[in-house]
Amino acid sequence: MLPAAANAPTPEAPPPPPAELLAAWRAHQRSTGRGNPAADWAARTFLDRWPDPQAWAGQPLEARLSLPPSTMSLIMFLMVRGWLRPGWDWLVSRKLSSFWREIPGSPMEADMARFCDTAIAVGFTETQAKRAASQSVGRLLIQTGRRLDQLTFADLEALAEACQARQTATGAGWRHYRSAVVCAHTVLFHLGVITEPPAPQQEPDPIEARLADCHPNLRPAFVAYLERKLGTSRPKTVSSLATRLAHFGRFLAAHDPDLKSLAGLGRQRHIEPYLNAVAAAASTKTGAPITVADQDRRIRAVGHMLDEITEWGWDDAPTRKLIFRSDHPRQPRPLPRYVPVDADRRLTDALARSDYRLAADALLLARAVGLRIGELLDLELDCVHEVTGHGAWLKVPLGKLDTERMVPLDDETVELIDRITTTRSAGRPLPHPRTGRATQFLFTHHGRRLSQTAVRKELTRSADAAGIGHVTPHQLRHTYATALVNAGVSLQALMALLGHVSAEMSLRYAHLFDSTVRAEYERALDLAKGRIGAMPTPTGRPRIPVTANSCTGGDWRDAPAIKSRLAGGHCLRAPSQGACPYANICEHCPSFRTDAASIAVLAAQRVDTEALAADAQARGWIDEADRHRRLLDRLDTLIAQAG
Repeated sequence: MLPAAANAPTPEAPPPPPAELLAAWRAHQRSTGRGNPAADWAARTFLDRWPDPQAWAGQPLEARLSLPPSTMSLIMFLMVRGWLRPGWDWLVSRKLSSFWREIPGSPMEADMARFCDTAIAVGFTETQAKRAASQSVGRLLIQTGRRLDQLTFADLEALAEACQARQTATGAGWRHYRSAVVCAHTVLFHLGVITEPPAPQQEPDPIEARLADCHPNLRPAFVAYLERKLGTSRPKTVSSLATRLAHFGRFLAAHDPDLKSLAGLGRQRHIEPYLNAVAAAASTKTGAPITVADQDRRIRAVGHMLDEITEWGWDDAPTRKLIFRSDHPRQPRPLPRYVPVDADRRLTDALARSDYRLAADALLLARAVGLRIGELLDLELDCVHEVTGHGAWLKVPLGKLDTERMVPLDDETVELIDRITTTRSAGRPLPHPRTGRATQFLFTHHGRRLSQTAVRKELTRSADAAGIGHVTPHQLRHTYATALVNAGVSLQALMALLGHVSAEMSLRYAHLFDSTVRAEYERALDLAKGRIGAMPTPTGRPRIPVTANSCTGGDWRDAPAIKSRLAGGHCLRAPSQGACPYANICEHCPSFRTDAASIAVLAAQRVDTEALAADAQARGWIDEADRHRRLLDRLDTLIAQAG
């Protein structure tokens, strides 16, 4: 037998006598079109046994849960009118199935309507609002006996603790309750009832917990160092340092359990074996070897810690330098990974068709102005600035490099931002993660800031829909920069647009398509042609394969080239040349006329064009396949007219 509930406070106002309670309940049953002998008998039996209904709340939980289902109508009637507080344990153990039928005419009716209206206003659907209202706020109002404006953060915690206790006792999860509590917290914040919004669902573990399995003798020094770094570095930076130092601490715990302090570290005994271990380390998630960049970050974190505690004069600092520049692995210098033009176009189309408009529009904006994902989600509602005579500009907030910048906007991007302002959820300003000041962010969803996880999931979904494989948000920034380089933007302008603080960062994009290299190549090629005759590929473009020549017996429709069927022959172009702008121009011209004598020629052209469309689709030339399909539609029209 479970103990009696200790969390069921007595209602402040005593309930009416049992006869009046029974009469009020019967009247409510008649007004809602309900009532049957079984429920009436159960109500009379309950009130005969507990004339004061609150006395029933003092029974053990098992006894309260054993009431027959026919009694639930009376129990719900008493709860929503403030005459019964059944206890947190009972409230999280029973479904309040008739909750919304008992609300009309009760003191809770206005509060529940106000909560649902506010939840819908900040972006929740009506179903989500009503679910959260019954699962969280309804139970809070029942158990506390207070009005909506009087609820506190402690009440939310009490409901959450009851759900956790139920999970511990029965094993039943409380995921739905957790979502309802977060929704209630968000809505109560926007109503001004609670002063702080919900915290992020994934908070990093405390530093001590992150280093729990490190060398016990060294753990205090690691913790002290990281706490000192919190004074000058961002929490996210310190969190990354904790992850990398934890690797070092675990290695020392296994390699030298008797080590007393950091002062006892030796180059040959500890550091060199650690460097070898880092080179052979594997990812705990994938099992694959960690990247060279990750190796360098781990070594750099340890080296900086040892150097800094030596500079600070710590007692347990090493007496000599232990990690040197030559210990860092040489990192590759890959070019930025941009999205190719055709894939970029298909991804943009997929994002434009997405049902999750806020996250999709966020990605379209990132592509349009080259923002990092952190900068994107930190944009404020008033980020667009109109400058007379100079158009619209986007104010990009402090980001990765702690710099602000202004980026020019075209009319299409301004319209995109206007659409975002209508899609975002309204509500109170939210605390800024850097400064804590109340801020109206551009990207808010369900009364909270749009998360990086939601944006990344939408990008993955749209990339799959576009058939282009995995794409990261930062690749959109690379694509923006690559397009600018191809258009001939200067290095200084590229630095300003991307927010780079050094020319070296922007030069990575300039190396993609270096116009100087191209000019030198063309000059040298012209000189070589003048001395030894024409080169096999004088323009750097591949020749059309010989098998495409009809004289060899090959089928020109199978050639790996861009092909067009013409009335009197066919056209072949190398893929690097692109489609001819004059291909099939006559068939599309409004002045073009045909008659019945040409139907056979048009029909043969249609057969070849259909084969060419399938060939282009199989090769992944989406634009070329679409061009052939447009010609098919035009040929169908011409054949119909001729017939």
